Parts: sequence; C-alpha cells; structure tokens
Amino acid sequence: MSFLSRIMVLKSRAHLSAGTRGSRGVRSNAFEGSAKRKTSQARNRVGLLMVGFAAVFCVIGGRLVQYGMAQPETTSSIMPADRLLASRPDLLDRNGEVLATDIRTVSLYAEPHKIVDADEVIEKLATVLPDLDAKSVYGRLTSKSHFQWLRRQLTPKQQSQILALGIPGIGFRPEKRRFYPGGATAAHVVGHVNIDNRGVAGMERFVDGQGLADLAAVGMTSDQPLEPVKLSIDLRVQSIVREVIYSAIDKFRAIGAGAVVLDVHTGEVLGMASAPDYDPNNPAAGAEEGWLNRMSNGTFEMGSTFKSFTLAMALDSGKVNMNDSFDARYPIRIGGFTIKDFHGKGRFLTVPEVFQYSSNIGTAKMADVVGIQGHKEFLTKLGLLTKMDTELPEVAQPSQPREWKKINSITISFGHGVATTPLQTAVAGAALVNGGKLIEPTFLPRTREEADQVAKQVLKPSTSDSMRFLFHWNGVKGSGKNARVEGFNVGGKTGTADKVVNGRYVHDKNFNAFLAAFPIDDPQYVVLTFIDEPKTDKGNGAALAGNSAAPMAHDIISRSAAILGVKPKFGDDGSALLVSY
Repeated sequence: MSFLSRIMVLKSRAHLSAGTRGSRGVRSNAFEGSAKRKTSQARNRVGLLMVGFAAVFCVIGGRLVQYGMAQPETTSSIMPADRLLASRPDLLDRNGEVLATDIRTVSLYAEPHKIVDADEVIEKLATVLPDLDAKSVYGRLTSKSHFQWLRRQLTPKQQSQILALGIPGIGFRPEKRRFYPGGATAAHVVGHVNIDNRGVAGMERFVDGQGLADLAAVGMTSDQPLEPVKLSIDLRVQSIVREVIYSAIDKFRAIGAGAVVLDVHTGEVLGMASAPDYDPNNPAAGAEEGWLNRMSNGTFEMGSTFKSFTLAMALDSGKVNMNDSFDARYPIRIGGFTIKDFHGKGRFLTVPEVFQYSSNIGTAKMADVVGIQGHKEFLTKLGLLTKMDTELPEVAQPSQPREWKKINSITISFGHGVATTPLQTAVAGAALVNGGKLIEPTFLPRTREEADQVAKQVLKPSTSDSMRFLFHWNGVKGSGKNARVEGFNVGGKTGTADKVVNGRYVHDKNFNAFLAAFPIDDPQYVVLTFIDEPKTDKGNGAALAGNSAAPMAHDIISRSAAILGVKPKFGDDGSALLVSY
C-alpha cells in the first residue's frame, strides 16, 4: 500500500471515531435548523400568495370601476333614453279630445366601424325591410363614420324581427313619434312635425315658436310629459266641415273646396278645413297640393261676397241709407270696360234690392259715392288688405292694385281686383253682424271678455243692424235661399267669381263662395264656404254659388248648429216647438 493510501485510511478512521463520540448533539442541532428553515419558507410562500391574490383582485376591481364609469358600448340592442326623447305637448280640441300625441318608437342605426360584411348586413335587413335602398345603405355601412341612421321609426314587429337576425354593429335608439288619431280630419289646423319631431306646419309649428324649439336647440327639453295645449276647434264640427267639402268636390268635380265656422263674438275657429288635404301621420304622401291650406294661405277674388263690404261701407259713411235707390238701367262703361249685371232688372234698385239681385251696377255706384280713398281705407280697416294676425303660421298676404284708380274701385266693389284669403273674408263678415267689432281669429280658446280687449270697433252698431237685415233679406228672397235651415234663420251672401287664366277672366271657370251667419236675428256664428271650379252636366246655372257653395253652408249648419248649442226657433215669433213639413 502506498504512503498516500495509508494516510487516507487513517483520516477516515479518525473521522468515524469522532462521529461516534458526539453524534447525539450534532443530529439534534441539524434537525432544529432544518425545521426553522422550512417554516420560514412556508411563511414566505403564503405571504407571496396573499400579495399575489390581492394584486389580482385590485386589478379586477379597478377594471370593474373603469367599465362602470365608461359609456356603454351597445350592439344590436336598445339604447337608453336620452334628451333626444324630448316630449311634445299633446294637442286637444276644446272638449279635451286628443288631436296629436307622442308615442314611443325606435329607430335603426349602424356603427360602420363594427360592420364586418356590409353585403351580408344588407341581405339580412332586406328580409325585414324589403324597400331598403341597398346602394344608399351600403354607402353608409362602409363609411368611415361611427354612426349612421338606417331607418327611422320602426314598428315593434320590425324591431323584433331585426333583433332575431343577430347582426353585429347595428342597434336601436329610442325615439318619439307624433301620432294624429284623427288622421286628415284637422290636418291644416293641427299641422305636422318632421322626422325629428319638430313642428313644421300648423299649430305644431306655433307650439315650437312659443319656445319649445329654442329649448330643444340648447338641450333643455326632457322626456317628461308637458301640459297639453287646448285648441279652439270642436272635433265634431271639424269632422262635419271636412265631410261636407269633400262631398261637394265629388258632386261638382271641383279642384278644391274649403269652409270655416267662426264664433262672431270671440273670433274662435270652431272648425276649418281645406281640400285637398293630407294625413299628418304620413305628410309626404300629401305632396304639395295637399299641403296648401286654401282657407288661410290661399288668396282668391271672392266675387259678390265683397258686395257685403261695399254696402256696409256706403251705409257706415252716412252718404247712403236703406231707403236710397240707384239707377241700374244701363251698363257702366269706363276705361274700355263695360260693367253690367248678370241678371239685370233694367230699373232703379233700392239698397236691399241691389243686395238681393247682386247688382254690379248698383254696387259700383255706391262705391263711387264714398270715393276711391274712402273705399281703400274702409277695406283696410276691415283687415281685408293686410296680412291676418293669428296663431296659424300659414297666412298669405292679400293682393291689391299698386295704384287705386276709379276702375279698380268699381271692380273691387263687386269682388274683382283684390284677392284675399277666405278666412279673413269670414272674419270681416263677422264684424258686419256682431255689432261692428273686428276680432282677429284665434285657434286657441278665448272668452268674450278676452275678445273684447282685442276687438276693434270698425262699424257703427246701426250699420251692423242694417247688414243683419240685408243678410236675412237675401237669405229669404235672394241667392242665399239654398242655405236656409228651418229653425236657424240663416242669412248670407253668395259670390260667383270668374277666375283669371293667363291674365284674362274666363267664364267657364268659377270660384264660388257663400258668406253666411246664423241665427241672423242674434248672430252667433259665421260660416264661409267656397268651391273652386265646380262642374256640372246641368248647364252653367248649376255651377253658380247659390247652387254649389250655399248648399254646403246649409249642410254644415244643419248638422252642427245643435252641437254648437244654438236652439232652433219655429213659427213667426219663434214660439212654436214643432214645424210640419
């Protein structure tokens, strides 16, 4: 064995010997150190786990708070209501019947940046909306914007069907849609709104003009119900008026017609209709022809109804009285024109006879007595030459000659040469029979006391008394006989005016009107009717105002007088309870 090997063996024996002598103490210290190390390691590991879990929960909590504070990102669902869901006030008739109200609906929109396949979206939507303009919608879906309208105001069924398609990138936005339960019944009075629920015509536009539109523009409107706006019209009377004018259009194959029922003491419009009209629920279908309100926004030469104002002017001036007579034997020739009577009597006519026989000659001579300047001033005082002041936005400016000459005064005296709106003609007619007070018309409720505060005395009460007599005289013996309603004592004046075509009057196209008041012994209401270009197969006489416009007034009064609270009177003194036919 080598020297090195012997040394290694001796060291090994020495080590074993030392280990045997102190083995118990060494082993005890080794075990204790190992346990401490393991306990410390376990604690460190648990601490690390707790810190890790706390960090994870903090991250999750932070993200939840972030998501809660962020704006919701919605796809294919209904967004919550916002300020665009602002309410409009309901419109009611004078008895509380709803004329216009809001209903909730939804509109379809797309978020183009979320659309994956525009063609697929169009194909799916076309199954629910077959009239969808594919080209237009494709352009919207592929635009770089983040919002595009696809279809406004869907039905609940359409909404449900589109939801079932499960198309990503489209959604629904709550909106409000204006609904008109009566349809076209009061179209030109109530008006309509646009797709954004903003008033664009009629009393809807008037309501916006009272501040609602301004509040909406600055975002100060809300979705809370607003106080309803009550109108002056009576829906029952309104329905009758519209039925009568459409019946007349069908009967006479006319191009248009209209009528109004007006309270002579308050100026309230109880019913007013113009035809053709339109359905406010779908105004686009009415086209421009139906949108025109001929009663307030159309101007016409009113024909012989203007003779009422000429006679009132002559009597009010004090230069003519009811016992005067005028020479109506010969035509008037002036400025190359010949003025003659349609059914001339060839004799002197008293004032009542001038009115009864609708004498152009007699009326022209009355105007000549007053003079050109006095004539113009009187018609201006009656509001026939200026724009009418009322709530309805659609009001036309009357037309008149730039310079009044004698020929103008003569033709205007019997209703040619000045074009006014039928409504303002009715308002001026009310002043003739209500004691001489001009009261601007209103489509809102108004009491007599309130009306008296805005009324203007334009005639002497004695002149108004004379005009009531003349209206009654003509209603019994003259052209207004076809407007008579037993028990309601109707009086009035007809007007058959030739229309102007290409700058010339033509005799085969007429504008016929009738101005009536009832009961004429104590007038409560004025009714004005007109029919534009009536046609018949019974000769020209059947198309005269007495045979077309006057019967319209008869039908309106006979059906609405009781609704308006007018009590019939029968017998000479009004004491009879029944009348035998």
